[in-house]
Amino acid sequence: MSIKYIDDLDIKGKRLLIRVDFNVPLDEMGNITDDTRIRGVLPTIDYALDEGAKVVLASHMGRPKGKVDKRLSLEPVARRLGRLLKKDVVMARDCIGDEVKKTVDDMDSNYVVLLENLRFHIGEEKNDESFAKELARLADVYINDAFAMSHRAHASVVAVTRFFDVCGAGFLMKKELNFFARAMDNPARPLVAIIGGAKVSNKLAALENVIKKVDKIIVGGGMAFTFLKALGYDVGKSLVEDTLIDTAQKILESAKERNVKFYLPVDCVVADKFDSEAETKIATVQEIPKDWMALDIGPATNTLFAQALQDAKTIIWNGPMGAFEMDAFSRGTSAMVSHVANSYALTIVGGGDTDVAVNKSGELNKMSYISTGGGAFIDLLEGRPLPGIEALKNKG
Repeated sequence: MSIKYIDDLDIKGKRLLIRVDFNVPLDEMGNITDDTRIRGVLPTIDYALDEGAKVVLASHMGRPKGKVDKRLSLEPVARRLGRLLKKDVVMARDCIGDEVKKTVDDMDSNYVVLLENLRFHIGEEKNDESFAKELARLADVYINDAFAMSHRAHASVVAVTRFFDVCGAGFLMKKELNFFARAMDNPARPLVAIIGGAKVSNKLAALENVIKKVDKIIVGGGMAFTFLKALGYDVGKSLVEDTLIDTAQKILESAKERNVKFYLPVDCVVADKFDSEAETKIATVQEIPKDWMALDIGPATNTLFAQALQDAKTIIWNGPMGAFEMDAFSRGTSAMVSHVANSYALTIVGGGDTDVAVNKSGELNKMSYISTGGGAFIDLLEGRPLPGIEALKNKG
């Protein structure tokens, strides 16, 4: 079974319910600080409007847990979207109900309505069929263009497809899935996976899956120290998941059996406490002081990782190299951004705050693709089927 995309469907004059991810960051005044997610779905919206379709957009914002919270209203999104589309966007007062239905029924073609936050209703996260049926009343065709939410079995992602005869995916979804397939299913080799972040437990299944596909794995961040301890190093007070040391040893053995080169830090930036004002110094992994913790990769590791990437033809990266949110421990992640950005490889970055680091560095335009999905990206790395994708395949 395969997914149908919006340009495979007859949508002329039809009413479309498009699930998007407009869960954008807001400052304390309610202003949007990054509209990347809004811009990402503009091609899908523009295509629908060019085809003379009526567009109804559905999204969540934050975690209101089934209660109305004006701080999490999508009104700021409606204003920003209107400016980007250069047309008025009607903001509905709710996402279901007779009043919303009338608002949509009164739409002219080539018009856009943005529904209010889906998560103001408890039925959204419960994948409730009655809530999904109410959403489906609003349109003739369902389009999922929210890759970042497709790992969630929520009503607007899964249950809603049961009430439409015609379902498909948008261009952002198509781009996400195509880039991932190029990286993991039939990659140009060598294929290098860079896995970072704090805990092995968060990336365990991803590591076990990608080790079957890649030529090299680079592990950084706090999770590296569980592996280093598994190799017999004393890592001081660095973050270690002791219950996963045996698992880390098995992953290292699996890499060796498959002839996958496995890179770990050889030195690190250590601190006497987890604090931006902490005392810091560089130490090899053999010489981490007993009462100190490692919070970033060191300069020798930076050089080692750069050399590992030199011949890469495909790079997939998830997770930072250290506690990059603190300036004192951000250099390793910044250096990795530069190495990946200036490689000659197909580069796909996603999740684990990696996209934040890339944006912060100013190297965004040098990456082949920045995924919009954190959890969804990880689930693909783990080889898991995504509920939202499976729902579309069943309709295909």
